Amino acid sequence: MIKTLEWTDAGVRLIDQTKLPLEETYVTCKTYEEVADAIRTMIVRGAPAIGVAAAMGVALGVRDSQAKDHAELKCDFDRICDVLASTRPTAVNLFWAIRRMRDKFEQVSTQPIARIQQELVTEAQRMMVEDIAANEAMGRHGAVLLPSSGGILTHCNAGALATCGYGTALGVIRAAVDSGKKLQVFADETRPFLQGSRLTAWELMKDHIPTTLISDNMAGAMMQQGKIDAVIVGADRIAANGDVANKIGTYTVAVLAKEHGIPFYVAAPFSTVDLATPDGSRIPIEQRSSREVTHLAGKQIAPDGVTVENPAFDVTPNAYVTAIITERGVARKPYAESLRELSAVSVTA
Repeated sequence: MIKTLEWTDAGVRLIDQTKLPLEETYVTCKTYEEVADAIRTMIVRGAPAIGVAAAMGVALGVRDSQAKDHAELKCDFDRICDVLASTRPTAVNLFWAIRRMRDKFEQVSTQPIARIQQELVTEAQRMMVEDIAANEAMGRHGAVLLPSSGGILTHCNAGALATCGYGTALGVIRAAVDSGKKLQVFADETRPFLQGSRLTAWELMKDHIPTTLISDNMAGAMMQQGKIDAVIVGADRIAANGDVANKIGTYTVAVLAKEHGIPFYVAAPFSTVDLATPDGSRIPIEQRSSREVTHLAGKQIAPDGVTVENPAFDVTPNAYVTAIITERGVARKPYAESLRELSAVSVTA
């Protein structure tokens, strides 16, 4: 299994996703500021992976704090959390992970400083183990929804690289293939950052799962030709009503799938569900650098001075979503009810 990230005594070790697929290299973030920069620059990306990386960044910063008393440590802790929370606004797992680290800090805040530091390291490591277990559970719940054979379209990367291992959408595909289903994956390239061509295709080929790379504007034609039997994607935030924020272009795929009568599935850990956000209109959408659109592999491909829009995500209304697959089970319409019911399900169920 691909090791997206791991805790080491030297720091947080990450596979550098900006170098894939041509270079399989790792970086070690030795400070919480370096972890924040790795999240911001997408060395590590994918909502679940961002969350655990942020938790490890918090643990790293607190472990290396030179605070002489609890008051100083609390000041350091709050500053570390604020820096990491400022990295990327859309993926709710980031804020979920930081909130969980805040809760742990409060629980142990009266303990000796060395004990507090160790407890936060342990909590971050626990979150990594839980994420892999959640992905595997998602795979089991979702595999039964996919056809016994046929083409599966996915957009962006929701695989091991977007998580601590196994993957969300790709985890469902992996589980389906492991169960004996004969599936062919069609991977959208996912402009402008090319997570589909650089990451998804690389992952699936490593697992020897048949994969065809297509440009984003080919998806409709593939559906029209009968090559796509289901669509499955990940998510960066799911509102209480089932509206889904995911990589820009997901909404287009969802509309095309509905027009062609193709099921559109979303796979995400329940930490991606934001019951405090009533609908997709309240989800903040990250705006990224225009250079990602005007340049490709460092080469300029657009005229100087052109106006650029570069939202990293779009929102797919719940009407286009066939089902939401989580580690707690599968939610179906009406999502306001089914997601609320899943929130009460034990994570070990």
